[in-house]
Amino acid sequence: MSVTGHSPSRGSTSARAALADLRETVGLWRLAVSLGWLDIKLRYRGSVLGPFWLTLSSVIMLGSMGVIYARLFHVVLREYLPFLSLSLTLWQVGLAGILQESCTCYTDAERSIRAIRLPYALQAVRVLVRNAIVFAHNIVVPLGVFAIYGLWPGAIALLSLPALLLWALDGMAACLLLGTLCARFRDLPPIVGALLQIAFYVTPVIWQPRQLGAHGWWLIFNPFYSLLEIVRAPLLGHVPSSQVTSVALGVSVVFCGIALAAFARVRGRLAFWV
Repeated sequence: MSVTGHSPSRGSTSARAALADLRETVGLWRLAVSLGWLDIKLRYRGSVLGPFWLTLSSVIMLGSMGVIYARLFHVVLREYLPFLSLSLTLWQVGLAGILQESCTCYTDAERSIRAIRLPYALQAVRVLVRNAIVFAHNIVVPLGVFAIYGLWPGAIALLSLPALLLWALDGMAACLLLGTLCARFRDLPPIVGALLQIAFYVTPVIWQPRQLGAHGWWLIFNPFYSLLEIVRAPLLGHVPSSQVTSVALGVSVVFCGIALAAFARVRGRLAFWV
């Protein structure tokens, strides 16, 4: 039988299947939250402090790094410690943490994928919920530092809420893109980890952008800087510049578009890769 010109193309069929996957995930959001919470309970089963072990390690690292780097950079500890505590939390548990866990989004859920039919995007939401719980435990560290020094950003801090929503969309896209690619190519997770280690040092996390002086113009070409700054600046009492906001939005739109296109293309083969 000949195929007529009215037959749907393979690309359009894949796109509809991917959109249906996302719609089904929205309807199963309670299941995704339950699975993410269960992951945390299983990860720290038998532990006395549970996720607060990460909080305790963050406090120890912050105390040692804060004193040392404040002396190396010749900055006032009262100004530097709030910046460092917030930056480390946002980087380790936010940006870098989600990117690293997105690499194993589907390989870690191999048994679930093989045992029961669930939308693949649900595993991405599961990763986001898991990281959101860990983030909630660790954000108490910079909040504690702010309380010690009596520093509060005021109403400007509310600007970080839409920025965090943008992070959630980017995290979802990272799971759809990196999760599928890393399921196919198992050498990618350590490569991503190595690139994130490099990004940590070239992004103002432990050092402040103003320390670059006139040479700080190149930071706008670092997408991690813009994504970090749109959340960090309001929490430190500053409004992100329009340039930083525009770059963060532009990077997110392009990244989400690539992720959706890649997910639609390889979704049908994902079950054979895990």
